[in-house]
Amino acid sequence: MKQNIFYLFLVVLGISTAGCKKGGFLQDGSFSGNNDVTEDQLWANPDYARNFLNNVYAVLPTRYSIDDDGALLASGSDEAVNSNLNSSIFTLTNGSWSAARTFDDVYVSMFNGIRRANMFLEKVDGSPVIPLDEMLPANVAANQTYAAQISRLKGQALFLRAFFEFELLKRYGSFVIVTKTLTVNDELNLPRNTFDECVRQIVADCDAAILVLPLSPTEWRTTDRGRATGTAAMALKSRLLLYAASPQYNTNGDVSKWQTAADAAKRIIDLNKHAIYTSYPNIWLWNTAGAFNSETIFASSTLNTNSIEQTNAPISYDAANGRTNPTQEMVDAFEMRTTGRPITDAASGYLATNPYANRDPRLGFTIFFNSASLQPATSANAAYTASLFKTRPVETFVGGKDGLGLNVNATKTGYYMRKYLSESAAWAGTATNIRRPWIYFRYAEVLLNYAEALNEAQGPAALVEILKSVNTVRGRTGVAMPSLQTTNPTGAGYVAPTQVELRKRIRNERRVELCFEEQRFYDVRRWKEGETTFNKPVTGMRIVQLTPTTFSYTPFVVENRVFTARNYLYPISQNEINKAPALGQNPGY
Repeated sequence: MKQNIFYLFLVVLGISTAGCKKGGFLQDGSFSGNNDVTEDQLWANPDYARNFLNNVYAVLPTRYSIDDDGALLASGSDEAVNSNLNSSIFTLTNGSWSAARTFDDVYVSMFNGIRRANMFLEKVDGSPVIPLDEMLPANVAANQTYAAQISRLKGQALFLRAFFEFELLKRYGSFVIVTKTLTVNDELNLPRNTFDECVRQIVADCDAAILVLPLSPTEWRTTDRGRATGTAAMALKSRLLLYAASPQYNTNGDVSKWQTAADAAKRIIDLNKHAIYTSYPNIWLWNTAGAFNSETIFASSTLNTNSIEQTNAPISYDAANGRTNPTQEMVDAFEMRTTGRPITDAASGYLATNPYANRDPRLGFTIFFNSASLQPATSANAAYTASLFKTRPVETFVGGKDGLGLNVNATKTGYYMRKYLSESAAWAGTATNIRRPWIYFRYAEVLLNYAEALNEAQGPAALVEILKSVNTVRGRTGVAMPSLQTTNPTGAGYVAPTQVELRKRIRNERRVELCFEEQRFYDVRRWKEGETTFNKPVTGMRIVQLTPTTFSYTPFVVENRVFTARNYLYPISQNEINKAPALGQNPGY
């Protein structure tokens, strides 16, 4: 750790010996060009000062390929299996995860972001020439003062620091709180702070950011949407407090922590600044207006790429790689559209001989199953059902063009991931790239955070509020799932669902609505259910064509999985422990 910080110290602060030119600010804090510049000149130059904040944003990760070959974190949970048997994603599930064999190790990069944010917070007050026409929210006189602009700039840095801090917390359980720019003269072999201390630090950064940031994306001018907002800081705080209230960290079962988490989510809901977007498949696509949709609270910069499709589409689609293969466990989580009941319910209407009929429309929006392309066009998704995936149905049956074992990239489970893929992308012949971000926070999660926390805090006493939030998600145009009820509330002998029943349904709603978005991986951990949920085989469906229109369906084990108590947290790399032994290793590693 000391070596890493020392390196950053030399790179960022040694600018008096580096060259620069306008627009030549590099991501590592150095400069390019032929003219010398001093640190004072950096902060007096509006281009360099702004670019420094932009380079704090540059640390934000995009998560479409965390093994450099298209793997999603979903394949480290029971949501999916990766078709590339050589992928390092298997480190998370085969028992080889250790301090010497890390994966998704963001320790250094997040502290890099924290350091950049700290430096910006320390230096920006001395930058007198931030132009008054830059990054203004609504063109109101109060927003145009120098003090207001500096406050907004600092608010962005505070939010970003909180974001990087949370990325460390959710992986490693705690981190060293650093709120200043460390130098080689500081003590760098520091122990980690406690979990509760880290939570308080992140909350403080979020609260400070909320006070000075534009409230929501629409209050930034169009070209600056995507920058931090008050609702982004609130969403981060909501997720943080939900984690802090959960059994993994709330070992004493303090109900007040659940209520605090519920209040944090409700704060966003009551603002009415975000809403459920009408078309579920289009949430992740950059819309024609060039701005994020109403559901997006905070997201990465937009990638202009076709690699997401080429990596994940079924193998018959111009030799795509079919990387993310949903499990049968994931498929089975989608309820019946006709009854709104889980398929395990005898009254659901589910038929094992026709397993994909009349299911939650989100199944077709997120997973390619045999003979499936897209859901039928509706007013909400008609523009989405135009070309490639509509005209070439998927064949995952044995011997089909996308079937099991057909080639090295073919599905391992009988399914391919549909979510995130654009109808308009092309990678064979003339390439067509599509712009889209990685969404960190969206409104549906906030509603489900609220429902979960409120149920744990108050149970059926808050039934009306709980169901309102869950059913807002289920009622999305084009999805329109029946309202969540366990029995008919108007019928004779109606008995309200218990807290346990509500917990089960809310958790399943999270599983379905937020699939492949890196929620399930952490949800199971914070619920303290890893040893039972992740420590067992995952399955797929072997489909055999009997006639041109009939098939047999046989579940089979795809892969054995290992999860032990130590896997609730990430290991800290042995390299970091060697540099700063006071960090301490997480239990079991």
